[in-house]
Amino acid sequence: MKKDLGKDPVEADEILPEYDFSRARPNKYASRYAAGSNVVVLDPDVAAAFPNAEEVNDALRALAGIIHRHAPRRTPARRSA
Repeated sequence: MKKDLGKDPVEADEILPEYDFSRARPNKYASRYAAGSNVVVLDPDVAAAFPNAEEVNDALRALAGIIHRHAPRRTPARRSA
């Protein structure tokens, strides 16, 4: 349990004086994020098998094609009268 060191409680929207944002820069990836990118974190052993994101995407597209070709075809459900 932390002891109160006599400091006043901080409001939720108050920035503490020890936080210095004077050298902060805008996030250069914000536009990509806003465009709707999906982020997937690969395990280190999987990531080591691919040199870049393009190779990962190519491998996943190939795998998706195989899955799609071998997936059982669904027949529409028949309604009973």
